[in-house]
Amino acid sequence: MAILDLIAFALSIAGLILLVPVAVLAIEIVAGAIPRRIAAPAATAVPSLAVLMPAHDEALGIGETLRNVLSEMSPRDRLLVVADNCTDATADVAQSAGAEVIRRVDLDRRGKSYALDFGIRHLSQAPPDVVVILDADCRLDRGSLHTISARAFEIERPVQAHYELLAPPGTPSTGRAIAVFAAKVKNYLRPLGLYRLGLPCQLAGTGMAFPWQAFAKADLKSGELAEDLVLGLDLARRGLAAEFSPRARVTSPFPANAEGAQTQRARWETGHLSTISGHVPGHIVEALRTGNVALLALALDAAVPPLALQAMALMALLALSLLVAVWGLYVPLAVAGLAIALFGMAIVLAWYCVGRDNITLSQLARVPAYIVSKIPLYSQILRGKRISWIRSKRD
Repeated sequence: MAILDLIAFALSIAGLILLVPVAVLAIEIVAGAIPRRIAAPAATAVPSLAVLMPAHDEALGIGETLRNVLSEMSPRDRLLVVADNCTDATADVAQSAGAEVIRRVDLDRRGKSYALDFGIRHLSQAPPDVVVILDADCRLDRGSLHTISARAFEIERPVQAHYELLAPPGTPSTGRAIAVFAAKVKNYLRPLGLYRLGLPCQLAGTGMAFPWQAFAKADLKSGELAEDLVLGLDLARRGLAAEFSPRARVTSPFPANAEGAQTQRARWETGHLSTISGHVPGHIVEALRTGNVALLALALDAAVPPLALQAMALMALLALSLLVAVWGLYVPLAVAGLAIALFGMAIVLAWYCVGRDNITLSQLARVPAYIVSKIPLYSQILRGKRISWIRSKRD
């Protein structure tokens, strides 16, 4: 019986640990779901602006993106494209569209963070007031560029626009529909909840406005797969946590190519999990020690794992708790039941708020099969398989 008591105790502790990110997720979703009018930003001074766009083999689509961005810019603004290790005509297309282009070739140091650092060092020769980072496949809603740049200049901290991944045309597969739904929760509903709670948000990698002085305190050459997540946490440590801007939106097409979508998800989730294990515990300790509320909020938010993995862990906890409950040890089962109920409530509320337009109830019922399909990816991550940075196929 002593062994069973020890197992039950361990399961209870595991359940309480899992309950923390579940509670964070639920609080963010509930706060984001409460109907509340979003006030229009007050008129502010117009800062000098540079849009920085890292691009790797984007010749097919970058022209349309640049035309969209240029239509939102004033004549004194700069549009800088970093053609990073390109093997196609990205640089030529960007120059023809009217962008300033610099080329970077370094096959040993690949990835977006290195391209951004290269671009910032170029801009430092004549620094603007604000730098907006935008991916080469994104589109800005009208007025969004001014909204985030003016706000960043006003509060002297980064500002993150609502980043929306657009579902491909037609009826998507169950897996694709769930992935789009998960992105809406991550990139909109949860940041909106943090915004309404008066807390900062994570950086999403695109649609980000930075006051120039923020780059003096930022390490852009992290080489991390989740470089935006790591950068946001690092800036929060230094008092420069990002603010969410729900009135500004930047969109990007969800990869229509199944292999591209899988590559993108693998990169995001691997980077997220490595950040949880390698950065989050230390940031939580530091936040508690220094009283840095912004850092604590972002570290707890970053500790929320991908939804599929979270559901998988909760199901495993429930199964093990049911086994020990047979011998009359019910505490683990109670903790597991509470965590699952809270998680389920949060997901249903999130679906009601942002998922009904792209995922049907029948597709929602097939979520367990989708979760099972993710087991190979998570097993690769647990085995320590390295996933390097590569461009996702989009067509």
